[in-house]
Amino acid sequence: MQILLNGERVTTDASTLDELCARLGFGEAKVATAVNGSFVAAGARERTALSEADEVEIVAPRQGG
Repeated sequence: MQILLNGERVTTDASTLDELCARLGFGEAKVATAVNGSFVAAGARERTALSEADEVEIVAPRQGG
């Protein structure tokens, strides 16, 4: 399926947000996630199904200033 990930169209076969994060190397990382503009807490990612054309944001914290 095709989704929009951080503003870029990508193809994935991940069925949940948790699975997508793991495949992208964020499995155990502290990241903020949202699907279609709604925040998704870490504990809810494995219950958050992905669908064609979903807009997903994955944001990792940055240090510095």
